[in-house]
Amino acid sequence: MRVDPAALDQLLHPTLDPAASRDVLTIGLPASPGAASGHVAFTADEAEARAKEGEAVILVRVETSPEDIHGMHAARGILTARGGMTSHAAVVARGMGRPCVSGAGALRVDVKTGEMTVGGRTIRRGEMITIDGSTGEVMAGHVPTLKAELSGDFAQLMAWADRARTMAVRTNADTPHDTETARGFGAEGIGLCRTEHMFFDGDRIIAVRQMILAEDEAGRRRALETLLPHQRQDFAEIFHIMRGLPVTIRLLDPPLHEFLPREEKEFAEVAAVMQVNPEHLRRRALELTEANPMLGHRGCRLGIAYPEIYEMQARAIFEAALHVGEQSGETIIPEIMIPLVSTVAELAFLKERIDAVAEIVFEEKETRLTYLVGTMIELPRAAITANEIAGKADFFSFGTNDLTQTTFGISRDDAGGFMPLYIDYGILSRDPFVSIDQTGVGELVRMGAERGRSTKAEIKLGICGEHGGDPASIHFCHGVGLDYVSCSPYRVPIARLAAAQAALEAKAALEGGKA
Repeated sequence: MRVDPAALDQLLHPTLDPAASRDVLTIGLPASPGAASGHVAFTADEAEARAKEGEAVILVRVETSPEDIHGMHAARGILTARGGMTSHAAVVARGMGRPCVSGAGALRVDVKTGEMTVGGRTIRRGEMITIDGSTGEVMAGHVPTLKAELSGDFAQLMAWADRARTMAVRTNADTPHDTETARGFGAEGIGLCRTEHMFFDGDRIIAVRQMILAEDEAGRRRALETLLPHQRQDFAEIFHIMRGLPVTIRLLDPPLHEFLPREEKEFAEVAAVMQVNPEHLRRRALELTEANPMLGHRGCRLGIAYPEIYEMQARAIFEAALHVGEQSGETIIPEIMIPLVSTVAELAFLKERIDAVAEIVFEEKETRLTYLVGTMIELPRAAITANEIAGKADFFSFGTNDLTQTTFGISRDDAGGFMPLYIDYGILSRDPFVSIDQTGVGELVRMGAERGRSTKAEIKLGICGEHGGDPASIHFCHGVGLDYVSCSPYRVPIARLAAAQAALEAKAALEGGKA
C-alpha cells in the first residue's frame, strides 16, 4: 500500500541520470515512458537505414502513420510535433516499450530541409537529441541514462499484489513480441488485439490498400485472399503464446485515411499489384477521403459495408484457434470484438455473419470450439443503450480512448495543442485521455456496466483503453465492478499493483478500518 504504482515505471524503463546536466529544448506530452538519446532522423526509411549501420536513432515526425512502423521499430525513441496521449505514435510506442514524446507543439519539422526548429534553435538531421518519455522533455545532445533492473524484491511485490487483487489484468498486444513481453510482466490474457496494427508491414499494407481501393467485392476478395494466411499465422502465434488464456481480438477498425497511399511510390506499388493506372487510384483515394475520419467509415460500419472483410478475419481466427488447440491440447476460446457499435442492430448484423463463418469452418475441420462475440463500448449511445446491446453480446470492453473523445468532443490527436493550458488554468484537473474523467466518461462506463448486467447478469466486462494502465482509473474500474483491465505490456505491473490496492481499500472500507 505504500508503493506508488506509477513509480514502477522507473523500474521497467531506462531513466535519465539525475546527476547529468540537461539542455532542454521544449516539453511535449509524456506519451510513453523511458528515456533515450539518438541521432535525429526525419523519415522512417532513414531511421531504419541508420539503425542498420549501428547508430542510435530518434525518429522525429510531425505525426506518425502506419507507413512509419519500420522506422519506429528501428528507433530508440519517437518525437512528434502533433498528437495526444492516445495518438498513433503514443499507442504504438507504449506497445513497443519505446520512449515517446508527442504533441511538442513548439516544434517545427521540415522534412525537405532536414531540420527542426524550436525556440529559435535549429537541430539538423543526424544531430544528437535526448527525449524523456516520462516527463515530456526534449533535450539537445546526449544525456546519460540508467538501465532498468528488476530484482527479486520486484517479483515478491508482484506476488503480494496478485494475492490481494480481485480484478484480472490483461494486455493490449498485437504482435508475438508484445504478447511475450506482456506475459513476462504477468498479463493474464489479451484484452485488445488491434488487427489493423498487423497490416502495417510492407507487403501487407499493399494488400490492405488494394482491398480499400477496390471498386467491387471481387477486387476486395482477391486482396483478402492475400491477407488470410498472414492473419491466420498472426493469431496462431498469439494463441500459442497465451496458452489458453483469454484473447480478445478486435476486428478491423481503421480510420481509412491511415491506410490510404500518400506518396507517388505508394500509389505505384498498389497500381502494379492491381494492374491499373496510378492516376485511377489517386481519384479513388480522393473519393474515399473523409472530412472527419475518426467519426467516419470505420469500425463496424466498414464491416457492414464490406462484410467479406470481417468474414476473412473470423475465418482466420477460427482456423488458428482450432490448429493451436489441436497442437497444444489447450482449450482456446477466442473472444471476437466488433468495434464502434452504436446500435444493437449493427452487432446483430455482424454477429450473424461471424456465426455463419464459424459453422462453415467447423464443418470443414470436422470439429468445433467455443467462442465469444462481444463489442467495444466506445460511443455514448452504446453506453446508454447497453441493456439492448447486451442481448446480443457475450462481453463488453469499454474503449475509453474513443469514449473520452466522443464524450468531450475533443480530438485526442489534437488535444496536445491546448490540454496543457486546461491543466495549468485548472479547467481540468488532469488530462482525460490519461486518467478517466469519472464524472462524465466514467458515468457512461458505470451506466453501460449496470444496464448491460440488467439484461445479462453474467456478461463479462472489461476496459481496454489506455486508462487501463492508470492507477486512478483502475481504482474507478474496481468500484464499478469490472472483471478486468487491459493495458500496454509495460504497464501490466503497474495495473497489477493498482488493482491490489483498490481491492484492499475496498475491503478496508467494508470492514470500517484502514487498508
